[in-house]
Amino acid sequence: MAGQGLPYGLISRRRAKSEIMRYRILIEQDEDKVFVAECPALPGCISQGKTRKQALENIQDAIRGYLESLKKHNEPIPPSIKEEVSSP
Repeated sequence: MAGQGLPYGLISRRRAKSEIMRYRILIEQDEDKVFVAECPALPGCISQGKTRKQALENIQDAIRGYLESLKKHNEPIPPSIKEEVSSP
């Protein structure tokens, strides 16, 4: 994808009441100026939006659905990352 692809940060999802799962998210702007968000730890978990904020909101929803599907099918949940990355 052409454009200004930069790591955006982390997304947190609660796995259990006391455990927060964190996943790295990459957001790039494609040639059509659409922001595409991807979670590399969850193969095929990709979403998009007209703005970075919208792409981030959409990928959070996609991650939630992805993890629910893994649980439903008794598939292993990818481990949470331990480091944090911030973005300007």
